[in-house]
Amino acid sequence: MSQFICNITICDEIARLYLPQVRAELVYRLVTVKGIPQARAAKFLGMSRAAVSQYLSKKRGLGEYFKGQEMDGIIDIWADGLINGEDSFTICEICKCVNKNERRTHLGSRKKPAFH
Repeated sequence: MSQFICNITICDEIARLYLPQVRAELVYRLVTVKGIPQARAAKFLGMSRAAVSQYLSKKRGLGEYFKGQEMDGIIDIWADGLINGEDSFTICEICKCVNKNERRTHLGSRKKPAFH
């Protein structure tokens, strides 16, 4: 299997297809699991409180987020980093995780992977 190579086309596709669901899961964990008030979660994420409310009510970030132990860990690290004031998290971690899963999903199939 080839090494992951950062590519703007791949990152753009992941940002459009996966990031809204991942962000919705992050908002859910911040507010529901960690007990962060919606206004504070909004400030952490650089969005309005109304946007946080829309994520929680499933008006934004529709669909299931990309599930898996690795992605769960990434979302937890992101949430903890926001709470602790660490801003070293990048979209690259999400992109690598999704790309790795897409490759695994398409191994052995005739269908060409979405991310190559």
